[in-house]
Amino acid sequence: MNTQTVQLLETPLELDVSGMTCAACAGRVERALNKLDGVTATVNYATERAVLTGISTEESARAIAQIESAGYGAHLRDGSDDAWSQRATEFRISSLRRRLAVAALLTVPLMDITLVLALVPGWRFPGWEWVCVLLALPIVTWAAWPFHRATFRNLRHGMVSMDTLVSLGIAASFGWAVATLLFGVGAGSEGYWLGFGSTPEGADSIYLDVAAGMTTFQLAGRYFETRSRRKAGDVLGALSALAATHVRVLRDGVETVEPAGQLRSGDVFVLLPGETIPADGIVVSGNAAVDASMMTGEPMPVSVASGDAVTGGTISTDGRLEVRATSVGAHTQLAQMAALTEQAQARKADVQKLVDRVVTWFVPVVIGLAIVVGIAWALSGAPDDKAIGVGISVLIIACPCALGLATPTALMVGIGRAATLGILIKGHDALEASGAVTTVVLDKTGTLTTGTMTVQGSEAFGVSARDMWILVASAERGSEHAIARAIEKAASPYVDDLRSLTEFTAMPGLGAVAVINDTRVIVGNARLLEGEGVSIPAEARAAMERFEREGHTTILVAADHDVIGVLALSDALKPRAAEAVTALRAQGLEIVLLTGDSPAAAARIASELGVDSVHAGVLPAEKADVVRSLQADGKRVAMVGDGVNDAVALATADLGLAIVTGTDIALKAADIILVRDDLLVIPDAIAISRKTLRTIKMNLVWAFGYNVAAIPIAAAGLLNPLIAAAAMSLSSVFVVYNSLRIQKVRGSR
Repeated sequence: MNTQTVQLLETPLELDVSGMTCAACAGRVERALNKLDGVTATVNYATERAVLTGISTEESARAIAQIESAGYGAHLRDGSDDAWSQRATEFRISSLRRRLAVAALLTVPLMDITLVLALVPGWRFPGWEWVCVLLALPIVTWAAWPFHRATFRNLRHGMVSMDTLVSLGIAASFGWAVATLLFGVGAGSEGYWLGFGSTPEGADSIYLDVAAGMTTFQLAGRYFETRSRRKAGDVLGALSALAATHVRVLRDGVETVEPAGQLRSGDVFVLLPGETIPADGIVVSGNAAVDASMMTGEPMPVSVASGDAVTGGTISTDGRLEVRATSVGAHTQLAQMAALTEQAQARKADVQKLVDRVVTWFVPVVIGLAIVVGIAWALSGAPDDKAIGVGISVLIIACPCALGLATPTALMVGIGRAATLGILIKGHDALEASGAVTTVVLDKTGTLTTGTMTVQGSEAFGVSARDMWILVASAERGSEHAIARAIEKAASPYVDDLRSLTEFTAMPGLGAVAVINDTRVIVGNARLLEGEGVSIPAEARAAMERFEREGHTTILVAADHDVIGVLALSDALKPRAAEAVTALRAQGLEIVLLTGDSPAAAARIASELGVDSVHAGVLPAEKADVVRSLQADGKRVAMVGDGVNDAVALATADLGLAIVTGTDIALKAADIILVRDDLLVIPDAIAISRKTLRTIKMNLVWAFGYNVAAIPIAAAGLLNPLIAAAAMSLSSVFVVYNSLRIQKVRGSR
């Protein structure tokens, strides 16, 4: 199993922010933090978190004070905050549930009474209006208090938010109803209700049903929105919950159960069947099948024995294991996967930054527009109650709540779902790039193939096979390359005869040059030998051509400018490599194979996989050039690689995907990290990225379209304030639930 640790480039300061009720609040906190010298901050409303760079943990008090001066609360986030955040969210949900229940129980009879008595004057009794006011009072005060509280807090700081629109709408509706009772404003006029016809005098004067209904609809929208956001965040919580809480530590032959946080690197711990592995480590003794499906999506358990690596968060299904911890706590792959995913969820897409700027000025513009529309209706000769009603409708219908939720909720759900499939998306850039990708470049060695080379044949010239093997194996002892390991394995019969190196120089993508007992030994491809001034004889070229026709990679061996041997090596394709290529082609993508192999060997792999085009004989430094040439042709390129020599190409591509079995450098350069040990994870990564991007676009189209279409309708007087409140609440709920549909994306099996 893989214990490669995902390294994070930096550790920004994270703060949990409380008191935010809409995207405009998040924008306000962000602007306040960015006023601090040298600080760059992003605030995500969906995760209720601020991520700051340019400030140390010791200076966090300065950032917290800045947030509090803007009218919100904050505290430094640490590993123990998840439980606190869950409790705070549960408390907020239960509070909203109580307020919604009370509002709904009072609103239904209130709306029945006001509707019946408004339309049937004969049923009215003295003081019936005040009975309605008393019923509405708890709704517009206690039940609506979250909206009023946010409004008062913002007004103290000279600011407005989406809650201001809701609070003003409720206050205006209730205030107008009370004004008609106290001063008789508009009480004597007849009205006209669509679908009913002319109404008796006084029917339009009671706006209590609007105030109560608006509060109930808004509370319902806020309640379901908060629940949905919690559910979206639970996807990441499920990843963090994989970590074991206790560990069975073995010291001096005695097992003791301790909290997992006390485990240290180098400690030996015991695993019994069904227990979760608490840390990354190496098996010291025992055999077991380890289930990693909950972390990587791999359905089949993997057998491990002494010397094998295991990953924290996976489960030993059978057998007893003794494991020596190599990475514990925040350094385990699981912890860093969760941290990387969490940081990605906290980042903002470019389109979200635009939305935040729109929301910032949208709220005050809507308030001004509602006032202007109401005055215009009044000046046109419309009854006062009609003008007030139209103004309230504009105030409520234009609230851009759905706009503020459109992007962050989809990002949060998409990135969290991808993590459960063994795909770590570093941020929004990867999602935005995935939608435009037209070409996928696949590095062969280590990506499409196992990376484990084997020697399939050899031929010596001018020396015995034994002498050739002793020289080449002695030279490759200084290399870490997969080919060097294959040569060492093939030369195992001569291991006792290997000679010492006095010099060794690795030539990336070409081979290696070594000095052994004053003999200069060159091991590499034809380009290396030609560059070193070694001529390749006809017999060696013939052997190379024969091996390459069979699909093998050829390596030349030279001693003091004379070619003494040719080696033939091959690398087996990974399981399901052909399926992965087929799946990528089905997504409409062009597939390009990138390899340092000879054209013949590369062509064999390409025909076996069904790849569109091949770039063979490519040096590591030239991989990025191939990507650039494809981009120059107008293609949007995704690069999949795993090694150090892929890092530049991964960074150059529009979208970089790194196999987690690769090096830290490759992982840092990539936009998406593929954890699952299955090549079908590549099309899965593209699919979920595209699905998330489509969802974001759908959410934005709905949110923008809703506001653009609804405002003129409300301003024209065609929208009752009650219907406006319901529509605004439902639009926010639609956006959140549409984002939750990303959770239904299934990985390939």
